[in-house]
Amino acid sequence: MTADARGAETTELLQTLIRNACVNEGTEESGQETRNADTIQTFLEGAGLDVERFDSAPGRTNLVTRIEGSDPNAPSLCLDGHTDVVPVNESGWDRDPFGGELVDGEVWGRGAVDMLNLTASMAVVMRALAKDGFRPKGDLVFLAVADEEAGSAYGARWMAEHHPDLITTDYALSENGGLHSGTDEPRIGMMIGEKGVAWRRLTIRGTPGHGSRPFRSDNALVKAAGVVQRITDYIPQANFHELWRPQVENLPLDADAKAQLLDPGSIDELLAAMPNPAVAGHLHSCSHTTFSANVLTSQTKTNVIPDTVTIDIDIRTMPGDGADEVDAHLREALGDLYDHVEFEALMNDEASASPANTPLWDSLAKAVAKPFPTARIVPEFIVGFTDNRVHRDLGAIAYGAGLFSPTLDGAEFGSRFHGNNERIDTESLSLTTQLYLDVVSDMLS
Repeated sequence: MTADARGAETTELLQTLIRNACVNEGTEESGQETRNADTIQTFLEGAGLDVERFDSAPGRTNLVTRIEGSDPNAPSLCLDGHTDVVPVNESGWDRDPFGGELVDGEVWGRGAVDMLNLTASMAVVMRALAKDGFRPKGDLVFLAVADEEAGSAYGARWMAEHHPDLITTDYALSENGGLHSGTDEPRIGMMIGEKGVAWRRLTIRGTPGHGSRPFRSDNALVKAAGVVQRITDYIPQANFHELWRPQVENLPLDADAKAQLLDPGSIDELLAAMPNPAVAGHLHSCSHTTFSANVLTSQTKTNVIPDTVTIDIDIRTMPGDGADEVDAHLREALGDLYDHVEFEALMNDEASASPANTPLWDSLAKAVAKPFPTARIVPEFIVGFTDNRVHRDLGAIAYGAGLFSPTLDGAEFGSRFHGNNERIDTESLSLTTQLYLDVVSDMLS
């Protein structure tokens, strides 16, 4: 099969995965990734691959298939792609978010960049290798998992707890990397590490009463508003990880600005004055533990003063911040309100990273050099979380990797993650599929 044919196959599979609308709202019954599992299983079995299915809950299906290696002592590699997508507000879209339309060389739909595009590329590579009779030295595993968007409890984390023997490999590739800088001497970031995630549910209590008598009432919602404001206003001290300096040095900024970004005492002032809020927000997230109050639940009756309010906080931690440090941050942020709040940990995964001086890194560099001979790959640290953290817990060296078109604007691309009008160009789909094929061939042959 030619590269163009594989790219077309990736495009078609991505369109189908988008149309299956496996929307994960964070509840056990949502997601229903069994629809995408059915699609991928049928696609792979057509090439003679044996596919195993595991349901962590009704409709929450995980798939595993492998091409056995000839040498049990050779390094093994897992391609990990998730099959769920986040919810969408259709009113903000110019096209049907679950239409999977191909318009002017771009596939539109929820999941087009996070990460059904990469999952489709992985499946196409597995199918192509199986049809060609590829026999690697080490095992090649493809894992298509549910629930990454809500923390992996029904997906990679569940598989690691219940079937670790099936997904434990020496190396792993998942999302999120491969963005081309678009410059004359291009840099292409591959993700070797990620922030931790420490979601917390905060409960604030008051005294119920009639809405017509608010004077001197004990309104839980009013107290919760104060909690949200203090968390929003809280900016902890900058915490620079080992990749921060090289990341700053590669930025298109003057020497004074770079010096400020590398100074814990001046970085916050510089970020506050930056004219582009998207760039400032990204750089802040790369250098600070962050707190975002995103979900508030209270009474639904207008004439009842609420006695209970819950707030879900998305906390993303820097290396070194564990549960105790998160609690200390919350205590500092809330001050005298801290003792009026009950805290429940929803997730507590610390930051993780893999070294860059590995055979997998070398294979990625070789694969990138084929379409972009003058490019160099650089290690980067992402502010979100991926299933790579699960593979690192199992002992794997895990990277986020793809490969995208030089014409794709980085800021625009970043806005499509969980945003409106999510879409990906077919050139990027072809580049990523070829990248995975080249990496597998180099690593495992």
